[in-house]
Amino acid sequence: MSRKAGLTILGKDVAPGSSEIFDLDVGQLPSATKLFLKTHIFCGPEPGPTMLILAGMHGDEINGIEIIRKSLELGVFEQIKAGNIIVIPVLNIYGFINFSRHVPDGKDVNRSFPGTSRGSVASRVAHILSKNVLPLVDFGMDFHTGGDNRFNYPQIRYSTSDEHAHQLAQQFGAPVIIEKALIPKSLRKIARDGKIPIIVFEGGESLRLNGFIIDNAMRGIRRVMIANGYLDGEISPVPARHFKRTSWIRATSSGIFIWSQKSGTTVVKGEPLGKIHNPHGTESVSVTATRPGFIIGHNNTPVVNKGDALFHLAYAEVE
Repeated sequence: MSRKAGLTILGKDVAPGSSEIFDLDVGQLPSATKLFLKTHIFCGPEPGPTMLILAGMHGDEINGIEIIRKSLELGVFEQIKAGNIIVIPVLNIYGFINFSRHVPDGKDVNRSFPGTSRGSVASRVAHILSKNVLPLVDFGMDFHTGGDNRFNYPQIRYSTSDEHAHQLAQQFGAPVIIEKALIPKSLRKIARDGKIPIIVFEGGESLRLNGFIIDNAMRGIRRVMIANGYLDGEISPVPARHFKRTSWIRATSSGIFIWSQKSGTTVVKGEPLGKIHNPHGTESVSVTATRPGFIIGHNNTPVVNKGDALFHLAYAEVE
């Protein structure tokens, strides 16, 4: 991709050293209420790469949205010396206003790429991003949180065998890096097909804000900006645990779940992680680690059913 100062989007030029906000038209709800994607464009005075920063793929993942909102409020992107940054704080507007992961038809935007202009709301959102934004992008960061009451320890996920994405993950400096295979019809998959590396930040829990996660992510954004020439400064290597595999530890019975270990903990095989209690007080079942590893996610739901995901365990650590 050729690099130049300034950016052209939807046929409109954004001059070097300036910024603009665009409304990308998604469509309308049955109430005739219009849905738009607020898209912030920041252009440095000198040529450089174009980075996409995105949150709110799932509307209930408020922590990811707050990371971007706070970065905008603090002017993190306003003084870049080179390159361009495209910022979309809330991709799934409908889900955001309805406290929902999905869109009206129940579909997941992140399983709808590349989408179509004549499809469902999820498909149209994916299409707008695929057609109007991704062709401008050299690399990107997508911010997520745990879903369904699951808390994620701050982590970066990148595509296996994508060396550029691996470099971005290291630049970001999250405490955990995880190799994750591409999922069909996901943003990472369609971007990878176009040779655009995108890393995914996971941290926190849906419908909750967490200062530790937000601060960690904002530091990561700044580190990536420095490493790629948007800002002056130096970054030091950050110790990170790098894993190749993950698996879920699931409930072996139903009842009231109380964890005794949580995300950010190293465990050994057989170690007690919590208990599931019969609500009548007549029986309890221990939950134990199925293998040695590092807990990158835990379930905060107090009532669980047999088979529910309780702990997300990373293993096969890269030395």
